[in-house]
Amino acid sequence: MCRHLGYLGTAVPVASLVHDQPHSLVHQSYAPADMRGGGSVNVDGFGVGWYPTPGSAAVRYRRTGPIWSDANLEAVTRVSTSGAVLAAVRNATVGMPLVETACAPFTDGQWLFSHNGRIADWPDSVADLAKALPVTELLTLDAPTDSALLWALVRTRLAAGGHPTAVLAGVVSEVAATAPGSRLNLLLTNGTVLVGTTWTHALWVRSTPDSVALASEPWDTDERWREIPDGSVVTVAAQPSTVDIRPIGPRGRTGNP
Repeated sequence: MCRHLGYLGTAVPVASLVHDQPHSLVHQSYAPADMRGGGSVNVDGFGVGWYPTPGSAAVRYRRTGPIWSDANLEAVTRVSTSGAVLAAVRNATVGMPLVETACAPFTDGQWLFSHNGRIADWPDSVADLAKALPVTELLTLDAPTDSALLWALVRTRLAAGGHPTAVLAGVVSEVAATAPGSRLNLLLTNGTVLVGTTWTHALWVRSTPDSVALASEPWDTDERWREIPDGSVVTVAAQPSTVDIRPIGPRGRTGNP
């Protein structure tokens, strides 16, 4: 099971989120505390995405292999500050390729996206959903993986004007209906809003006066961390700090975003 985090708030060194916390993403990659759904360590790749300035396109660094073995990542993130970060470490599903392009975050201009989990009975279970995508989307998938297909579904709906909360909830609801037993914790940000879903796997939120964070596991012992109920979509923003949690209803109906 993969691990991921998202952060919005006061600009901080990216390394302070990925490396420096007591139970940082690096620590979670080899010593996870909550691997419900199976898996042990996350050695199959990683990625970190951030925004150098407010409103800029996202910058991404991703590699295969374990995150703790890449000294270049720490060097880069020590000198990079951002008010919006999305990062992930990968524990590949059996049969999925171990290639850099299969590692989250996936990106398209302003957007960064991550998937923690798996689509059950891949790929047959979601063939009909895939057929609804433009052929060019299928021909240009980052990798032949469930996460890359989820990103294509999300990206297409965002491009059509969908609100990120409704888009994530809708994709989770539809995939869960056609592929029961799937694990679909998603994270999505454009540097201004951060949206996550809980579908089998854990996700936690921490809100402070100047920042909001979502993470597979709390990275420290701050008592402000609280677990998001399973089957939810959470939308957060910073400055002012807001957290909106709603149940994912049938076909992604979550009320007005």
